[in-house]
Amino acid sequence: MESFFKKFFFRSNNLDFISQNIKNLTKNKSVYKIFEAINSYSPQSEIRYVGGCIRKILNNEEIDDIDLATNLEPKQVCETLRKNKINYYESGIEHGTITALIDGQKFEITSLRKDIFTDGRHAKVKFSKDWKEDALRRDFTINSIYSDGDGNLFDPNNGKKDLENGFVNFIGDPDKRIKEDYLRILRYLRFFLNYSKKPHKLEIIKSLKMNIDGISKLSKERFLDELKKIIKLNTLKNLSKDKTSLELFQIIFPELKNVEIFSKFDSRLKDFLKDDDFIFLISLMAIDETDNVDYFLYKFNFSKKDQKRIKLIHNFYKEKVNSKKISLNSINKVFYYHGKQAVIDILRYKIIKSKKIDKSLLELIKKYETKARPIMPISAGILMKKYKIPEGEQLGKKLKIIEEEWVKNGFKISEQIIDSIVRAKYI
Repeated sequence: MESFFKKFFFRSNNLDFISQNIKNLTKNKSVYKIFEAINSYSPQSEIRYVGGCIRKILNNEEIDDIDLATNLEPKQVCETLRKNKINYYESGIEHGTITALIDGQKFEITSLRKDIFTDGRHAKVKFSKDWKEDALRRDFTINSIYSDGDGNLFDPNNGKKDLENGFVNFIGDPDKRIKEDYLRILRYLRFFLNYSKKPHKLEIIKSLKMNIDGISKLSKERFLDELKKIIKLNTLKNLSKDKTSLELFQIIFPELKNVEIFSKFDSRLKDFLKDDDFIFLISLMAIDETDNVDYFLYKFNFSKKDQKRIKLIHNFYKEKVNSKKISLNSINKVFYYHGKQAVIDILRYKIIKSKKIDKSLLELIKKYETKARPIMPISAGILMKKYKIPEGEQLGKKLKIIEEEWVKNGFKISEQIIDSIVRAKYI
């Protein structure tokens, strides 16, 4: 889907160009198929783009997903998708959301609705036919802009104007909107840091602080998902420079202590940092001399793979990174036992945390990016055959010492050293 967006996306604030971008999006085979399926249900059925994809098109951003709204109820959406041979699953049918699957692409289709009960986490909804009613229950004006397939905008809350002027406004009463879903506190921070051209409104900050304890009611999964959307290089750079946003962020995420590192972020670091490398960006903020990172990983239930990656950086940091020089021996050990990514992470971490860039570390990164993990040249079978060593504990100990010596010497070892290790009586 991304290649399609890049191919047909034009950057302009001109409404004609915006309309053309939307029309081009509708020409996408998969998108067109969904529009046709919904519109074929009845003469009254409608489907429109909504939310993030329209916001991003209006703001000259590349879109990475498509959210759709329809006046059909969920069961009717399922019916017409089946009829048109479009695969789907009921991702949130109780809230009106069906996810269509076409050629590996996902499209969330949500029925117009009205929230009739909310508790800060969940909502009980009533399905609607009223587009304005649906718009009024959304979070921010900039997320309540709709468009049909021909690029005609439907904007009952003046979201386009707010986007152009750099306002991040809740729809209606901020306090009420936040109490409906406490995740909106984090969403406000994300949108403010990315779109705002104006200072925070005092009434909004007051509502955020009054309701901030409600965040504890959110599931870890929703919490972490929103954090991933916040942790982007540009967002963090803006966060480090906005006192109010930083204060709120550190109340919510006290373990992420080192946000200020991004205030000094410069072009030299962009060469080896990816904007979407959530795990590494987290490590920059969470790792210190304490056990802070361990609690953070436990608190948010990170995957074992992600935990391992951050802990490797953390453990190496405590042992080596604070020293003036990282030895090639220590790097080789990490490379052999933990792989290429671990080495690159450690070297990047050291560079970013240092006051001056060590060019030798930059060269090491380039070296290890293309370097294949070495294979141990000596096996248990070779030792057993050549030296007549029986299988058992002694064989394992000698093989381990040989391996350690091989790694220590830059993945090189002589026959003489192997011979001396094998014949040593103390092992």
